[in-house]
Amino acid sequence: ELRTYIGKKPSRLEFKRNNGDIELLTSLVPNLQLETPIMIGHMSYGAISLNAQISLARAVSETGTFMGTGEGGLHQRLYPYQSHMVVQVASGRFGVDINYLERGAAIEIKIGQGAKPGIGGHLPGEKVCADVSCTRMIPLGSDAISPAPHHDIYSIEDLKQLVRSLKEATEWKKPVFVKIAAVHNSAAIAAGIARSGADAVVVDGFRGGTGAAPRVFRDHVGIPVEAAIASVDAKLRSQGIRNEVSLIASGGIRESADVAKIIALGADAVYIGTAALVAMGCRVCGTCYRGLCPWGIATQRPDLVARLDPDVASKNVANLINAWTLELAELMGAAGINSIESLRGNRDRLRGYLLDESIMKVLDVKPVGA
Repeated sequence: ELRTYIGKKPSRLEFKRNNGDIELLTSLVPNLQLETPIMIGHMSYGAISLNAQISLARAVSETGTFMGTGEGGLHQRLYPYQSHMVVQVASGRFGVDINYLERGAAIEIKIGQGAKPGIGGHLPGEKVCADVSCTRMIPLGSDAISPAPHHDIYSIEDLKQLVRSLKEATEWKKPVFVKIAAVHNSAAIAAGIARSGADAVVVDGFRGGTGAAPRVFRDHVGIPVEAAIASVDAKLRSQGIRNEVSLIASGGIRESADVAKIIALGADAVYIGTAALVAMGCRVCGTCYRGLCPWGIATQRPDLVARLDPDVASKNVANLINAWTLELAELMGAAGINSIESLRGNRDRLRGYLLDESIMKVLDVKPVGA
């Protein structure tokens, strides 16, 4: 059983018998229902082409999962797939209005990104065409710059206020996620987020494959998502609040075995990004910021965008998700596990190979042979 629910879980359930029927007394908060624990991460319109976003949207609709819109708003051609979209509120607040918030199945507040912790975002003006300008609500041809901090969030109390505001604006019908970069104190940050009223914490590791981050940040800042997820899971369990939030891991998820391992370390689900782009034809040349992608993915030039056929690309991405899901089921069966809930946080199924003692202590796994 691979169906996964993302959001707050009650610590206990209360029932009442009523003329032979069972009535649930505990009120449940909104959760996202995923048919597979694999989602597609946030890649905004502007950073990637509309054809690329449509391809991803069709794939997640077909496979029963979700994708992120990124911080670039939601184009009208994506409205038919809105029930499978997680909308993002970043520091630049591009494209954010009540219509945008209400169309998403969930809302994500982006605090940090694993490929570039501590800095904001920058979409070059060359990629801001008329459509991107309208969707992001910024002038045509202007650079879209997201500052490093949210200027209304300087504490967990400020974050709690924003989470509550977003929930009130959407009549408490949508879960709210908070995305942070994987850094040395991720566990303490996640514990604060869990108490802010957020429904899920997204931990983004330093091996995120974005082609639009400074190389020195991409290669040298942040920590692996495995270490961050393990420490966050341990911290939340030690404080008795693990059920208060779901954990979503992203950054460096390159195959189905990575999905199984990160869930065994404590994650509920994963975001994939580069793998989905590779399925569409990306060659990972790392020059997305130039806007000259010859495969029609990370560009806004009409002649290049036309090279990407959404009908073909969506099938390729759906095939990737389905294949990884089947492989995940096979790995679980080989380990004697019949549900994703039994795999989550099950470190007894993991062993450390060629890892030093300090890393295995952080991951809380035994060495091979033990």
